Amino acid sequence: MTVRFKGTELRPVLAEAVANQCRVILVKDHGVYFLAERGERRPDGRQKTIAYAAGCNPDVDAFDEWWELAPAEFGGDDFGEFFDPQEGVFARILRSEDDLDVSATTTHLSLQAVPPTPSGN
Repeated sequence: MTVRFKGTELRPVLAEAVANQCRVILVKDHGVYFLAERGERRPDGRQKTIAYAAGCNPDVDAFDEWWELAPAEFGGDDFGEFFDPQEGVFARILRSEDDLDVSATTTHLSLQAVPPTPSGN
């Protein structure tokens, strides 16, 4: 199983990390999302710029759906994994219109830039 991050949502997170000279973090806790290690905050203290995986956003997806999808792909434990936004697949995402597919095994994360899907998918 794989989760997809829309490039249109991920690029602002990557750009914020580059501007702040910090890493991006893939987080699995209350949803699955990327955010900059140091990013602008909203008045309520939450990070302002966040890119959720399709189907894993607790603000828009039904609880039962994202609650089952997140551990099915990434296991039951919460985690944060740090990446350099200017290297590898992230550099490609910044320079293209691509989306990002993320899949996991018990020992590895796999990240792959993929062409965006048409709207509505």
